[in-house]
Amino acid sequence: MEKPVILVTGSNGQLGKELKQIADHYSQFNFVFASREDLKLHHFGLVENFFAAVKPQYCINCAAYTAVDKAEAEQDMAMLVNGEAVGNLAAICKKYQTKFVHISTDYVFDGDSETPYKEDDATGPINVYGQSKLLGEQLCMKEDDDAIIIRTSWVYSSFGHNFVKTMMRLMHERNELNVVSDQIGSPTYAADLAKAIMDIISSGKWERGIYHYSNEGKISWYEFALAIKEMSGSKTVVHPILTSAYPTLARRPKFSLLNKDKIKTVFQLQVPAWKDSLQKCMDQLRIGS
Repeated sequence: MEKPVILVTGSNGQLGKELKQIADHYSQFNFVFASREDLKLHHFGLVENFFAAVKPQYCINCAAYTAVDKAEAEQDMAMLVNGEAVGNLAAICKKYQTKFVHISTDYVFDGDSETPYKEDDATGPINVYGQSKLLGEQLCMKEDDDAIIIRTSWVYSSFGHNFVKTMMRLMHERNELNVVSDQIGSPTYAADLAKAIMDIISSGKWERGIYHYSNEGKISWYEFALAIKEMSGSKTVVHPILTSAYPTLARRPKFSLLNKDKIKTVFQLQVPAWKDSLQKCMDQLRIGS
C-alpha cells in the first residue's frame, strides 16, 4: 500500500523548514515540500493540477505574507497571499478530500484582553496583516469546514528571520538595546509547532476547528530579549521601553497570550515551556554558527 502523502506549502519559511527537519521521523508518510516558487497558491488552476498529480492526503499550509509593517502599504498582496490563496487551497483540499491544516496568528485579536485568548473569543485585528490572516481563516472555513486552523504567536526558529536571530545579531553589534516591555504574549519555537502538527496528523484523530498553540508561559518582548542575552552570554545592556516610544507602521496587540487548553485536551499534546525551547533553539544556532 502506498504511503499517505503530506503536502507542505510555504516550505522555505521557518515552519516549513522545521517540518523538513523532522520528516524522517515520520517515515509512515511521504512528504512533498512546495515553496512559493514551486506553487503559486493564488492560481487556482495551477494548484488544482498540482493536487491532481501529487494526490496529497494531507496539506499543511505554512505559506504566508508575514511582513507586518510592510503589509500596511501592500494590502492587496497581503490579502491575496493570506486571504484569497487560503480560500483556493481550502476549496481544492475539499474537492480532493485532502485533510487541511492551516496556520494562523494571534494578530487576529485586538490585544485588549486581560486573560489568554480562547478559540471562540471575538476577533478584531488592528492591522492589515491581522485582517488578512482573519480573512484566510474565514475563507478556509467557508470552503472546507473539515479543516484544522492553528493560531500561533511570536514564531522563531534557527531558520529565517525572527526576533531571536535579530536580537543575537544586535547584541553582537551594539552595547545597548531598547526592547518593548508592554506587549505581552508567548513565543513559539517553530520546531515545537512542527512536531505538534505531525503528532496531530499521526494520531489518526481528526477534530476539525480552530486551535491555539504557543509555548507555555507569559512574557514581554523585553523579557524574551533578556533571556536571549542570558543564554548567549552577551554583555549588551537591554533597556525596557514602552510601545509609544517605538512607533511602527502597523499597530501591535498589547496582549496576545493564547489559551492552549483545547489543543492539549483534544490531541493530548505536551506543550514545552518557552524558556526550555529557547535554549534548544540557541543550542541549534550555536551548532550552526
